[in-house]
Amino acid sequence: MQDPNEDTEWNDILRQKGIIPEKEKSEYKKGEEELLELLEEASANVQKAKEGKATQASSLKELDKLLDEVADDDEERARAAYRAKRIAEMKAEAAKKQFGEVINITGNEYIREINQAGEGIFVVLHLYRKDLPICARLQQIMASLAKKNPTTKFVQSVSQSCIPNYPDRNLPTVFIYYEDDIKTQFVGPTIFGGLSMREKDVEWELSRHGAVKTNMKERPKHGESAAPFGISVTESTRKLLEEKDKGSDSDSDSD
Repeated sequence: MQDPNEDTEWNDILRQKGIIPEKEKSEYKKGEEELLELLEEASANVQKAKEGKATQASSLKELDKLLDEVADDDEERARAAYRAKRIAEMKAEAAKKQFGEVINITGNEYIREINQAGEGIFVVLHLYRKDLPICARLQQIMASLAKKNPTTKFVQSVSQSCIPNYPDRNLPTVFIYYEDDIKTQFVGPTIFGGLSMREKDVEWELSRHGAVKTNMKERPKHGESAAPFGISVTESTRKLLEEKDKGSDSDSDSD
């Protein structure tokens, strides 16, 4: 009988037909096949590891790129917000700097120019008479201060033109208004030191009430001059101002 394990062409045909069993593999053959399987598996694992590292590297690169894009977007938004804020601040500052000189008004313009000056605006009103030297001196100082403080509205008016029957003995008179309210007043020929007044004397007094800015830390010395303080208005002057304010209220009601 022919050996079924023998390597012959006939036995191969019989094995294909299932007549005889497959030839048993030798231990060497089995070991060789197992080694090949192990090598293939190891190779596959190495390939997967490489692909995994590549994928991981790719993911990290994409993540870094995404984070960079987010950081760039945040930085750009921050810069845009800062620019918008600065532009708004500059526009607001520019809107405030609309004066810079002394404005002449008459009584008919009093309400519009003084009482309706606007929100957040200080108004310094100087009532004067043309032939009084002390008034002329104060006009010069007010013109200089107006240039230095463009956000403050400096206004002047001939006293009788602005407030009929205003007493000459109260000249010069300076009123400080803020949003339609009188903050303080300086009345009479001795204010700010009288004829010997200096610009820094006026600047100091106006700055005490917020109307102008100053770098001075204390009141400037004035020697023997009269007191540079504002004094209270007389009762007659107060009545004139009250009548002016009543006129402002009635005009506002009629609008």
